[in-house]
Amino acid sequence: MSKQIQGSDVYTIALHHRFQWEEAQQCHVVLFPEGMVKLNGGAGEILKRLDGKATVADVVADLKATFPEAENIEKDIISMLELAVNKGWLRQINVA
Repeated sequence: MSKQIQGSDVYTIALHHRFQWEEAQQCHVVLFPEGMVKLNGGAGEILKRLDGKATVADVVADLKATFPEAENIEKDIISMLELAVNKGWLRQINVA
């Protein structure tokens, strides 16, 4: 079942996963015990903002400000986050 992403949700990289710039690949990647996922530029921009403190709404606002020319950016961000959550690359932080 797909996770419904909310603006108040807070995410960070899942346990046993690492997000980093991979010089050899010239892109951001998610590393995990079973392998590596190469991310496109947009996905890298989203994931590098997930620090376990910023809400999804914060990330959307930051990316809208950084890339004002990007149309439908919020929809693209939410789609990427849904994919990453469903693939197990991210974990939700419970904010009290």
